[in-house]
Amino acid sequence: QVQLVESGGGLVQAGGSLGLSCAASGRTFSNYAMGWLRQAPGKARQFVAGISRSGGVTYYADSVKGRFTISRDNAKNSVYLQMNNLKPEDTAFYYCAADYRLYSDTVTTAARDFDYWGQGTQVTVSS
Repeated sequence: QVQLVESGGGLVQAGGSLGLSCAASGRTFSNYAMGWLRQAPGKARQFVAGISRSGGVTYYADSVKGRFTISRDNAKNSVYLQMNNLKPEDTAFYYCAADYRLYSDTVTTAARDFDYWGQGTQVTVSS
């Protein structure tokens, strides 16, 4: 089992910035590709950003490319999402997720492929 705990959500004005953190425990963190996904009310869960287990590969949804940055620190068992130039449409519940990837250093993008999920943190962007 992997336990994931997100932090850092909150309320911000459009154009502002927020940083999310996700702390992992329970298994070898560096064996997992990590991702951030979000879900707005009435909408399906949506991939936002992903990072390979080494941190060497990242991938972003088109809607956040150039504004969000995903990173990880395997020594601290943590993954981060820096969100800049936030827009009202970024308002959602943000989830950290882990996918076991011992034999490949690739990014996971499909929600159904993630093995473990955090409880999520709310991000609200006011216009």
